[in-house]
Amino acid sequence: MGAPVSASDEERHTPLLALYGLWLFGKPPPFSRRQWRVFGITATAGFFDNYDRVLLSLALKQVQQGLGVAEARLGAMLSTIRLGYLLSLIITPFADVFGRRRLLLYTIVGYTIFTGASALAPREAYFVACQLIARAFAGAESTVALVILIEEVEAGVRGWAVGYLGALTAVGGGLAAGVFAFVNVIPFGWRGLFAVALVPLLLIIPLRRALPESHRFEREKLLGLRPTNVMQPLAALFRSYPSRLSMLIAVCFLSNMGASSASAFLPKYLQEAHHWGPGQVSSMFIFAGALGILGNIVAGRMSDRLGRRTLGGAFMFLAPVFAMAVYTIAGNWVIPCWILELFFDTASNTILAAYSAELFPTSYRSTAGSALSVAGTTGGALGLFLESILYGVTGSHWIAIRYLTVFWIVSPIIVFAFFPETAGRELEEISPEDAASAAPPAMIR
Repeated sequence: MGAPVSASDEERHTPLLALYGLWLFGKPPPFSRRQWRVFGITATAGFFDNYDRVLLSLALKQVQQGLGVAEARLGAMLSTIRLGYLLSLIITPFADVFGRRRLLLYTIVGYTIFTGASALAPREAYFVACQLIARAFAGAESTVALVILIEEVEAGVRGWAVGYLGALTAVGGGLAAGVFAFVNVIPFGWRGLFAVALVPLLLIIPLRRALPESHRFEREKLLGLRPTNVMQPLAALFRSYPSRLSMLIAVCFLSNMGASSASAFLPKYLQEAHHWGPGQVSSMFIFAGALGILGNIVAGRMSDRLGRRTLGGAFMFLAPVFAMAVYTIAGNWVIPCWILELFFDTASNTILAAYSAELFPTSYRSTAGSALSVAGTTGGALGLFLESILYGVTGSHWIAIRYLTVFWIVSPIIVFAFFPETAGRELEEISPEDAASAAPPAMIR
């Protein structure tokens, strides 16, 4: 009941992407043509979202100089931009009412236009406004893309799908790193790099024809379980699974509170503390980053076989340990430390992303994902704000970032203590629509 299209329903197919890319990391699942199409489209949608997010971090020094942003305001500026993800909670519930497909296409258009408009910013306030709105659409897009994929694949390979989705979309960050090496020679400098984000507009017409609606959403529609307005999924989110929501919000909030500054300031740190040039920063992000993002794939495969909770907690503990090392260690040892930090960070994010969709029913699964994104954004924004305060006290961004990793280390304790095991179970078994009426909240974990 509610299971994805099975092998008997549709011919299994392995596209060239899988034959020449995914096979390097083991045999991919026997997806149908429909499932591979959904997988490819959701990965494409997240590609440029990652490009924009990583580009802002990479070009932070150049944006600061171009817009005349004071050193003490950097953390506050990044914090304000991240608050755009809070607005995604207004957008994402429409996917539970009108469908995942339609909203995914609209959000791609939205974040593309506003990211491109950032290239025209005459001053800091304009740039922040464009980036803030772009983040609102990007947050909704990434949530809906994940939900579509999870609703289409079988229970035994959900971790695999989420892991590979994370790895492939992270390639957008690799593209940002590649073009950043030419920031000093490309026309209009950092502005030209942001203008590249307009490319996804060319993909909308073919995507409108190729992307199917989630079969689980269609089933809910036929059974009359689909929400009729955006307030219904929001109300159900807080009423039906309060303990699940609370523990996921806590983990997202604390981990992002510690991780946001470590991620946002890394290119600036390498250029100022280690005296690297833009080309060296790009090289590390491309080549070392390619090793680090394998954490997505490893976590996806291993969590399908060994379970999500233990692996997720272990990965979530190791990521801040190596983040602290990155901002402490001298010389080229920063490279292997960053590879390991990125590996464990992407691995834990893969498992947390799977949890975010598995622990809530279809009728408000997109809304739940957006709520958790909001929690992470709020924690990240607070972390960046605290970084600005700690910078004023310590006189060093790097010392301030090391202090903030303490919050990151707390999050795996919650995972070990309270998270249920979901690997290999069907979504309807994990989070039935009528669970709130079938059992008291204390029994729902």
